[in-house]
Amino acid sequence: MSIASRLPRMWHTVRYLRPVQIYGRAWHRLHRPRIEHAPAPAPAATDTRWTACARNPSMLGANRFRFLNDERELAGNDWNSTKLPKLWLYNLHYFDDLNADGASSRSHWHRELIARWIADNPPAGGNGWEPYCLSLRIVNWIKWRCAGQAFGDAARERSALNSLAIQVRFLRRRLERHLLGNHLWANYKALLFAGAFFQGAEAARWRTEGLNGLRREIDEQILADGGHFERSPMYHAILLEDLLDMVQLARLFPEAVPHTDVALWRDKAGAMLRWLSVMTHPDGGIAFFNDAALGIAPNFAELSAYALALGIEAPEPSDEAMQLLPDSGYARLQCGDAVVIADVGDIGPDYLPGHAHADTLSFELSLRGRRVLVNAGTSRYDIGAERLWQRGTSAHNTIEIDGQNSSEVWSSFRVARRARASAVEHGHFGEGAWLAASHDGYRRLKGRPVHHRRWVLQPGALRIEDRIDGAFDRAVARYRVHPDIRIEDHALHLDANFGLRWRIEPATERTAASMYHPEFGLGRACRVIEATLDPAVGNAVALFLWDC
Repeated sequence: MSIASRLPRMWHTVRYLRPVQIYGRAWHRLHRPRIEHAPAPAPAATDTRWTACARNPSMLGANRFRFLNDERELAGNDWNSTKLPKLWLYNLHYFDDLNADGASSRSHWHRELIARWIADNPPAGGNGWEPYCLSLRIVNWIKWRCAGQAFGDAARERSALNSLAIQVRFLRRRLERHLLGNHLWANYKALLFAGAFFQGAEAARWRTEGLNGLRREIDEQILADGGHFERSPMYHAILLEDLLDMVQLARLFPEAVPHTDVALWRDKAGAMLRWLSVMTHPDGGIAFFNDAALGIAPNFAELSAYALALGIEAPEPSDEAMQLLPDSGYARLQCGDAVVIADVGDIGPDYLPGHAHADTLSFELSLRGRRVLVNAGTSRYDIGAERLWQRGTSAHNTIEIDGQNSSEVWSSFRVARRARASAVEHGHFGEGAWLAASHDGYRRLKGRPVHHRRWVLQPGALRIEDRIDGAFDRAVARYRVHPDIRIEDHALHLDANFGLRWRIEPATERTAASMYHPEFGLGRACRVIEATLDPAVGNAVALFLWDC
């Protein structure tokens, strides 16, 4: 890309940023806080043991781990190996397995791993001392200790507690104010946990800073409809688990958290559960909008069970024909056993679109409890062509115009000009429902096209009406078919006895090879229906028909 092209893209990226994101990045690069080796405060006493939310184990042996569908051995001092994927190493430093299913049976491995981490990762260099890694590890070590585990004999106990305090002190001076969003939230959560777990004046300062920070972040990050403001169902579930963790922390250390905060957390957790129920397919997994994948965060059922154990009831599944999340920009249409989940909103907060995809007006379809039409999903975060494609419009069930993305996603977590959704309307008729919206993401192109889409879901049929106002050379509507669905004779076969027929008019159709990424590190071959619109007409209707 030429300098003439890069400069406008950079301008349209940074113009939305808050000042702290600019000067904070410089400060974060240059400032290195001193390491404070003072002995750790004494842990606070509690009569209640920590109960973890469901999570799959990732530690398969004393030195063997499986993260992101990638199983590897931790050999020697590989914590910062340049030969291993960065995201895999981050997961190694998180210590999530301490609180995974069956963790007590692996406690001897955990004790040795903690001691090994302390010996191999002196303050304050390497992956493990990055603020997000610090935040997750601090919380996991505290949860594990509160679950009734011990770091070892008296010497190891002292060493681990001292290390934990050093990590907290360092984190407090490395808060990710330049990143904001879920990262800063995780920083404040770690300070709160440390402040409740330890006693004394220093711990009280950690606790106060964590609480004050979380109060600000909750107001900003949790929208009125219960959604997390980054519009990723995966990160929404992560922060919902965080909220439930905070409720449980207050149970263990009731003197550490004011009742007003706990009441707010419980209320927000209920709203977030309602949101997640709308964004969950009948198969129990989240819809794939923005950065989203299975296997990273607990699913709706697991979070509901965790919430119920804390006295927070999840909502009963709704059979309403239309459920709109107006602040987040998502909608769910239901008719019988057919479910459509659609994106009719903006990609996220203007100053924080790092997890956004160019997926405006995309949708997913489930039928008889199975996913049929799917967005491509997310399998990686590293810079490269594959990451760009997964974020791009062509990886989603919407229209791509003149080979461009509806929002200018670039690098791994950057967005320049972005689509704005508008004219959102919806209604009911009989047993069916309809939803309509537009977006202006392509108005930057020569013909200034605007995409309008209308979904109509009724018994036995889904109708998608697309119209493009403005000139264009080529527009392609894509409908990605789940890999488990067989395509034959213009039909999608769920099994030997049930299938969908489709037709798209007026358009030129074909099916093409593509990929589906339901989890990090996992890709499955699939087919995608591509319909090329006639520029002289500028509209098309896709009709998917099935027997009720």
